[in-house]
Amino acid sequence: MSKLTKQKKSRERPLKDQKEGEVIILVEHKHPVVMRKQLVYGMLIILVALLPWAFATANSYSWINYANWFLLGGILILTFYWFRTWVGWYYSVYVISSTRVMVVNQEGFFGREVNEISLDNIQSVNYKIKGAQASILGYGDVIVETLSGGKPIRLKKARKPAKLQQAIIEVVHRTS
Repeated sequence: MSKLTKQKKSRERPLKDQKEGEVIILVEHKHPVVMRKQLVYGMLIILVALLPWAFATANSYSWINYANWFLLGGILILTFYWFRTWVGWYYSVYVISSTRVMVVNQEGFFGREVNEISLDNIQSVNYKIKGAQASILGYGDVIVETLSGGKPIRLKKARKPAKLQQAIIEVVHRTS
C-alpha cells in the first residue's frame, strides 16, 4: 500500500467505530480553559518542589542532595500530571458526522465515555454561554435534545458554541 493511499484512508475513517458510508463533518475539542485548574495545581507542585531546593542551595545546607532529588521528583510528578491532563483534553472531542453527533469524553489515560445521538432523533439544539469568562474566551455548552424526551446530550465547554450549534442544525436539516 502506497503512502498516498494510507493517508487517504486515514482521512476517510478518522474514528475507530466509524460506520460505512459515514462522513465526518466536524471534529471539535473542548476549549483549553478546561485545563486551568490543573495548571494552577501544577504551579503549586512547582512551588512545593522549589522551596526546599531554594533553601538548601542558598544556605549550602548538608541536605542539598535530598533537595535536588525532591525537586527532580516534583518535576517528574508535574510532567506526568500535566501530560495526563493534556491526554484527557486532546482525546475528548465532539464529532458531527452525516448520521450522528458523538461526545467522546476521555478521563486520564484509560477512562473513556462515549455518548451519541442519531441525527433523526434530534429535536432541538441550544447553546448557553454563562459568565464573563465564557463570554470573553468564547466557550459555552451546547445542549442537544432528543425527540424521545430522554436526557439531553451536553457538549460542555465547547469552543464557539454558536458555530457548533449551527453546524449541527445544518446537518440535521440536510438529512431530514
